[in-house]
Parts: sequence; C-alpha cells; structure tokens
Amino acid sequence: MLNRNLGPKIMKNKNVMIVILVIIAAIIIWILRPSEPLEHFGLWSLLPAVVTIVFCFSTRNVIFALLIGVFAGGLVSGQLNVIKAFLIPALGSENYAQMLLVYLWALGSLLGLWNKNGGARHFAETLAKRFVNSRQSAKVFTWFLGVLFHQGGTISTVLTGTTVRPMSDRHKVAHEELSYIVDSTASPVATILPFNVWPVYIAGLIAIEPLANLVPDQATAIKLYFMAIPFNFYAWIAVSMTLLFALDKLPLFNTPMAKAVKRVKTTGELDAPHSQPMAAAELANVSPLDGYQPSMVDFLAPISTLLAFCAVPLVLGLSPLVFEGFGAAVVVAFTLSVVRGMSLNVAFDAMLSGIKGVTIGALVLGLAVTLAKVSEHLGTAVFVINATSGFLSLWPHILPSLLLAVCMLVAFSIGSSWGTYAVVFPIALPLAIVLSSDPVFISLCFGAIVGGAVFGDQCSPISDTTVLSSLACGADVMDHVRTQLPFALFAAGVSAILYFIGAILVL
Repeated sequence: MLNRNLGPKIMKNKNVMIVILVIIAAIIIWILRPSEPLEHFGLWSLLPAVVTIVFCFSTRNVIFALLIGVFAGGLVSGQLNVIKAFLIPALGSENYAQMLLVYLWALGSLLGLWNKNGGARHFAETLAKRFVNSRQSAKVFTWFLGVLFHQGGTISTVLTGTTVRPMSDRHKVAHEELSYIVDSTASPVATILPFNVWPVYIAGLIAIEPLANLVPDQATAIKLYFMAIPFNFYAWIAVSMTLLFALDKLPLFNTPMAKAVKRVKTTGELDAPHSQPMAAAELANVSPLDGYQPSMVDFLAPISTLLAFCAVPLVLGLSPLVFEGFGAAVVVAFTLSVVRGMSLNVAFDAMLSGIKGVTIGALVLGLAVTLAKVSEHLGTAVFVINATSGFLSLWPHILPSLLLAVCMLVAFSIGSSWGTYAVVFPIALPLAIVLSSDPVFISLCFGAIVGGAVFGDQCSPISDTTVLSSLACGADVMDHVRTQLPFALFAAGVSAILYFIGAILVL
C-alpha cells in the first residue's frame, strides 16, 4: 500500500516544487525588470516567447504555455493586469473579431451542418465505390480526399482518416501507409490551398505596428500570405512526395516505411507485431439526421461557393474574399439542408454543435494574438533586428533556411504550428524586411516560416494532427512518427537548399 501511494506523492511534491519555483522566478523578474525604454526591453523582450516555448515543451499544453507567456510579458513590462493591458486590446481588436467570424462561427457551422446532413462523408463514400479497386487506388483516393478536405489539419485528418480506413483495410493498406498519407495531406495542403482560416490567423499576427509599412491592414496581410504560397517549398514537396508514395513511385530504400510495406504485402498484417494501434471508432461520430438522404450536392455546393469566392478574385488580380466566401458557404449549406428536409431548428442546432467543436481552437487563436500584442509592446522585433542585423547583413542569404530550421525545431518541440507562428512571425518578418525590401525575399522568408512550422506539426508525436491521424487510421502513434519522419526530413532538407539558392538569386 505504501509503494502504491508513493508515485502520486512524488508527483504531487514535484508539482508543488514547480509552482514554488515559478512564483520565485516571477518575483525575481518583477524586481529585476528594466524601466520601460523607448524602443525595446533588450533581452527581456525575448522572455515571453522563450517562456512560451519552454512551457509548451515541458507541459505539452499550448493554451497553458501561451497564458504563461502573456503573464511573463506583463511582469517584464510592469503590467500585472494583463487582462486590461493585453488581453482586452487583443481580443477586442478587429483582427481577432475577423478570426472568430471565420473560424468559430463560419467554419464551425459548416462542419456542424456536414456532420448532420452527412454530405462530406456521402461524397467520399460515393467516389470510393466507383474508383477504389486496389491497394494503389485506395492510397491515391486517400491522397485526393486529404487535398479536398483542406479546411484545416485536425479537421482533415479526422474526416479523411475515418472515411477511408474501412476501404483501405479491405485492400491491405498498412496503417503506417494510411496515416502518413492522411497526415501529410492535412496541414501541408491547408497552407498551399488556403481557402480556410489559416490566412486569417497569420494575418492577425503580422498586421501589427512593426510591419505597418508593409502590412497596413488585414486584407493586405492576407494578400501577402497568398503571394508567399509558391515559396512554401516544404508543403509543396511534402504533398508531392505523398502523391508519389500513393502511386508506388517513391523510392523507399531501407526506411521504416519500406519494412511496413513489405510486411503488409507478405503477411497481410496491417500493423507491426508489437504495435499498440489506437482505436478509430471514437472518431466515427458523423450522425446524419434520421430520414435525411445525404446527397453529393450537400458537400459540393458549399465547398464550390467557398472556392469561388477565394479563387476568382485571385484570377482577377484582387484579394481573395475569405470572409465572404465562408459566410456564403454556410448560407448555402444551411439553405440546402432545410430545402432538402431538415427543420430549421435541427439545422441551427447542427451549426451550434459545430461551433462548440472548434471552441478550443478559438482559445488558441485568442491567446496567440495576445502574445503577438505582448511582443509588439515589448519591442521584441526591434530588439532582434538591432541584435542580429549586423551579422545577417553579411550573410542575408541564410535567413530563409535559418527560419525554416528554427520553426521546425520549435514546432516539433511544442507540437503546434499555430503556436510557432504566434512566437516567430512578429519577430522574424520585420527582420526580413530590414535585410531586404525585395518582395520575393520577403515571400521566401514567409514561406519558410509557414513550411517549417508545418513540418513540426506534422511530425511531432505530441501534435494533434499526428495523434489524430494515428487514431483515425488505427495506427500506433510512434509507428506513424517513425515511418513518416525520414520522408519529412528529406522534404525539409531539399527545401532548405532551395531557400538558400533562392536568396542568393534574389539578393
């Protein structure tokens, strides 16, 4: 009995010690904090970002880490009332209101309606019956769905994985293969087919005072994101490699994935002998309304509306109408559901259910925007520019590759691309502008940040997309990580070389 109680007691004592150390550290920071300067707080400017990264890595809790980072900014600046000083200005800003409009209301509503009318699942299953008849076609179809369901990393993994798993199991696609395709066509695709919330979120992080000359408003920030899409080398390479893998055209050499493919072809075993697959049944939560007949139009009409509002303006040389596109897509989905037999109350409840499902994401958005506001107040970008511009002015060509590597490391450590963007973008983009105002160089740096963070999000064993890909596909998490990591590292290595060459050609 004593031994049984020893573990919890040790953990409790450890937690108490951590709390005490945090309190002592906060008191020391408060006592030693500098007086508010004109431009920045020196090394103290980096404290919120560093604290956020450390707590993300140590606790695996992004929301908690962002809160601690904001509080650290309050200590440094002498603003203990962080709610008044940072949270209210950030959460009450137009930028965050636009994020909530798209992410919480529009995207959540759209997903809730698809869950209730079964439109997305029906679309996928109908196509699968017509086009899937072999191992290869099952993998290619999975890749296609991953590209099509591009509304966000987590959403894509769940929707794609739970839809294709029964079909791919029948055709003996190893769970490591399936989870790799699902994961590598989630966040990477969401960044290069950004008819989703990603441009809005990043725009909110860069439409800040240090970038006012380049990014005066949200619309300009979104346009800058779209301009950088061709330079998101990691995402393009990762998605292309996944397609080659699905087509059985990607050399596997002696990688862990090669062993998984050999196993399933020779024995038919979908998992390694000692793996511990995660059950995917928990995610098969699509609950269409009884008596409602799902149709292809339930999915195609809203998604086509969204793509039209985003793509047509780009063709005409205008900024994509992301907000209008999501709003119109929700209206189309709601109207179709009601016209085809769903009551107004059920359709509205479906929208509310979808909104509830993305509430956690909205919290991350709000705290990330707040941390960007903290960095702006502390002059973090100004300090980094002053401290590094001398060195980087001699070697500016390495900046895009360096940003790629930094974001890979940070995102892999904390398991979050959005958390990485919140820390890196407000600091790195002003630095790039100081080194060169060339739009291509800025786009190279922008693409490196986006791609590097996606690498970590895709490969980290603590990332939500990694876990959900394994869960939705019935794979062991670490088997999934081990088999996809060599391919992702190769894509990142090629990307770093391309960024270095691109910077040399531009500068």
